[in-house]
Amino acid sequence: MSVRAIIRRHSTLLMQTLLFVVAFMAVSAYQARNLLATDAGPAPTLRAATLRGDDFDLDDVKGKPALIYFFAPWCRYCAASADNIVRLRRLRSEENLAIVVVALDWQEHEQILNYATKHELNVPVVMGNSEIATDWKIHGFPTYYVLDSDHRVARRDFGYSTQLGLLWRSWLTK
Repeated sequence: MSVRAIIRRHSTLLMQTLLFVVAFMAVSAYQARNLLATDAGPAPTLRAATLRGDDFDLDDVKGKPALIYFFAPWCRYCAASADNIVRLRRLRSEENLAIVVVALDWQEHEQILNYATKHELNVPVVMGNSEIATDWKIHGFPTYYVLDSDHRVARRDFGYSTQLGLLWRSWLTK
């Protein structure tokens, strides 16, 4: 095979890959357009009861980055990404990253308990409500925010995220 043919062959692959990446980024940006801005002030408050009945206040973990992951118990994409949250907790210690999952759009406490048990969630599960959903601009599931140590929104996204994606986004945040 000639050098020219090799270059032509690889340039086509490179162009297809570039087109895929651009399309993926455009779709991601479109999906995240209504979320909290990354250049705004502090994230909204997050105070509610946990699945275990304890009080949770996001201010209690201030001073370290945080991943706030919003889900619905009926959401299949949420269920598919739940293991990524569990593995992220194993990779990032509580001292370096607070991880909190917030249940929204649920009917009964039992739904969330079953979800948390089935997916072996090893992070606090906050029992969210419509006020929290409004404050955090949650319009679909899963939605997550990565907050910096001052709890400003550093990253945000909507939809399924791989473990590598979650790890990368949280690792970049100080």
